[in-house]
Amino acid sequence: MTDKISLGRMNRLRVSHFADHGAYLHGGPDGTILLPRRYVPAHLREGDEVDVFLYLDQEERIVATTEEPLAQVGDFAWLTVSWVNNFGAFLHWGPMKDLFVPFREQKMKMQKGHSYLVHVHLDPDTYRIMASAKVERYLSSEMPPFRAADAVDCLVWQKSDLGLKCIVENRYSGMLFDNELFRPLFSGDRVRAYVRQVRPDGKLDLTLQEPGRRGVRSFSDVLLAHLHTNGGFTPLTDHTPAEEVYALFGVSKKVFKQAVGDLYRRRLITIGADGLHLVAED
Repeated sequence: MTDKISLGRMNRLRVSHFADHGAYLHGGPDGTILLPRRYVPAHLREGDEVDVFLYLDQEERIVATTEEPLAQVGDFAWLTVSWVNNFGAFLHWGPMKDLFVPFREQKMKMQKGHSYLVHVHLDPDTYRIMASAKVERYLSSEMPPFRAADAVDCLVWQKSDLGLKCIVENRYSGMLFDNELFRPLFSGDRVRAYVRQVRPDGKLDLTLQEPGRRGVRSFSDVLLAHLHTNGGFTPLTDHTPAEEVYALFGVSKKVFKQAVGDLYRRRLITIGADGLHLVAED
C-alpha cells in the first residue's frame, strides 16, 4: 500500500472504516475514499487492504470500485463508442461511467458503435480522466531498450502500405510487414511478436515467428513430436499451402521448411514425394 494514490489506475488501499453506504479507504493526502457497498467484498474488514480502481464520479469526487476497467491511465486500448453528444464521444470503458473523448482529440468524428484506438490519460488542466485518438503524440520518442529476437507484446493499430502498425509494450511504435503476416490480424488484436531490428529512428521492425536458430530448433522439436504421434509420417511437403501449415502448427511456411531441413540434416527424417517420414531407430 502507498500513501499516494493513482487516479485512473488500480491501487491497493487500506480500509479506514465502514458506513451504511460502503467502506471508506485511506487515500493519504486525498483523505478517505468511498468504496460503494455494492463493490465491498463480503470478507472485507477494517484494516484490510483491497485492490480498487479509482475514478471520478459525476460530482468529480474520487470513488473506488473493485471492478477493473478495459484500460487504465497510461494505456493504449481499442474501445467502442457508447454514445455521442455535442461535446464529444463517450467510450465503453467498463463498469464505471463512460470515458470521454472531446472533439479536439478525435482524428475523425467518432460514431456510435464503432471502435477506435485511443490513449487514456489525465487532462493536465481539469485532472479528469479522458482519452485521445491522436495516439502518435503519446508514443515514446526514446530509443527502445530492445535487441533483435527480444519477445514483445503488441497491440495492432492500423493497416499501412507496408503492413500493420503496432504499439509495442504500450509505449513504442512498431511494424509487422506484409511478408511477415502468415495469419490474419486486425486492428485491436493483441499478439506476441519478436523484434527483427531496432531502426535508427527508434521504430521497431517485428516478426510473429521467433527468429534465428533458436526458433527453428524449437519448432523442429514440435514437428518431431508430431511425427512420433502420427505413426512416423506426415503428408506435408514443400508444396503444401502456407495456410495449411499454419492451421496445423501455427507457424509460417518458411519456418516449417527450415525445421524440415534441420531434421533432415540431423538424419531424423527422410523426405519423400508423399511427405515426411521418421527415420526408424536402430
